[in-house]
Amino acid sequence: MDAEPLTVTSKGAVRGFRRGATAVYLGIPFAEAPVGPLRFAAPVALEPWEGVRDATAYGATAQRGDAGITLIPEPSVPGDATLNVNVFAPVGATPDAALPVLVWIHGGGYTSGSPASRWYDGDAFARDGVITVVVSYRIGFDGFGLIEGAPRNRGLRDQIAALEWVRDEIGAFGGDASRVTVAGQSAGGGSVLALMASPAASGLFHRAMAISPAIGAVSLDAAGHFADRMATLAGVAADRDGFASVSEERLVALQKEAAKPERGRALASLNVLLEGGMPLGPVVDGDVLPRHPLDALVDGASAAVPLVIGATDDEVTALTARYRSVLRFVPVPLALAVLGLGRSRRRAYLARTPRKGAAAVLGGFATDRVFRATVLRVARARDAAGSTRRTASRTWLYRFAWASPVPSIGVAGHCLDVPFWFDHLDAEGVTAITGGAPPTDLAAQMHRAMVAFVRDGDPSWPQWDAATRRGRVFGGAASSPPVETDAYAEVTPLV
Repeated sequence: MDAEPLTVTSKGAVRGFRRGATAVYLGIPFAEAPVGPLRFAAPVALEPWEGVRDATAYGATAQRGDAGITLIPEPSVPGDATLNVNVFAPVGATPDAALPVLVWIHGGGYTSGSPASRWYDGDAFARDGVITVVVSYRIGFDGFGLIEGAPRNRGLRDQIAALEWVRDEIGAFGGDASRVTVAGQSAGGGSVLALMASPAASGLFHRAMAISPAIGAVSLDAAGHFADRMATLAGVAADRDGFASVSEERLVALQKEAAKPERGRALASLNVLLEGGMPLGPVVDGDVLPRHPLDALVDGASAAVPLVIGATDDEVTALTARYRSVLRFVPVPLALAVLGLGRSRRRAYLARTPRKGAAAVLGGFATDRVFRATVLRVARARDAAGSTRRTASRTWLYRFAWASPVPSIGVAGHCLDVPFWFDHLDAEGVTAITGGAPPTDLAAQMHRAMVAFVRDGDPSWPQWDAATRRGRVFGGAASSPPVETDAYAEVTPLV
């Protein structure tokens, strides 16, 4: 029997396990456990350890309990050492292999999610000569709450610390620290955009991929208002000492309460959410995240970093479809007006959207405003930055259009594309949202494009430009071209 893989990092040795042709290392810490006096601190460099550390089980997760809001099975693992990474490498990869590296950031709305999911296993990437690193980071109020006397953006700082770990340690696993792609989905995709805008992350990655990005850019005023509400609910001062007296579990419960819409203002609160994003997430703090990511991209932040960005066609319409019988009585133009869409833009949007019925149109509007419009705004921002520089930014857009045959989903919904990118349709729980026979050829296409981008910096379809506005469509109708001109035409009235 072959020996289990052993790798020596600068902090100490770790022993993983073999799974076929993949060397798997789970729960490797990249910073000290954020507990006790370190609970609301910036990540602290890890002390070396003696002997060989076991890396055969997932490390502790920042998610506590069952969050119940994601279609991706992301278990919670108890424990304190939540700042850890999982590494997947080809068996036998030596330090001189210099393989490209994919760093994956999970989603979950900045309040849930974990890296302890088989959906994120990097077996297919290892098979194709790519090392995968899956990152754990602080979430919720512990990770992103604005606390007087504590550093801001602790969750984002954790992601940066993980990228620094990759820079310093990935060579021991056979990776090339000069060929790192950072990628993520949903809040992970938003995190990628925040990292592109952060000077503290500059130089730590060389390519980026934002999948269904829920952009995180909470203003200081909004973050302060939310923190004050949290403090009032907890009955403590809105400072580090006050919040330190409240357990993680209690803060998780309180943040759910604090995020509820004000009574009688459900639509207005929804409009605030659609316009400004979630109350917890990366904060525009003038430091780690100096500016809103879109403003930073316009000004050339990460202009030299190639970017792939896109979304599914119907991220959230499966949610509104559940209320089809009630929403059929809602006048769509009036609802869109209440949600902040002026008359001319409203007419233009309704003329372009192919969706029919109040539930589909309103769900599509939420999809377009939160996710798909972000894709187009990012492409335009990078194009604007390139027009003022000698070298244009390289940006590729895509759409995921394959509709699930599962009746409760029925569309190209949120999270549906993730196992296709990872070429991991056999992972537990996948068929619950894809049906029993998901198209393996589509997974092969998408995974091959992602590998090409991580390896060579080009996903092998035409770049986006302001003239043609091209984008790759994965899983579209057989009669449709794989590359469409004006691929995001429907959301133009919202941008």
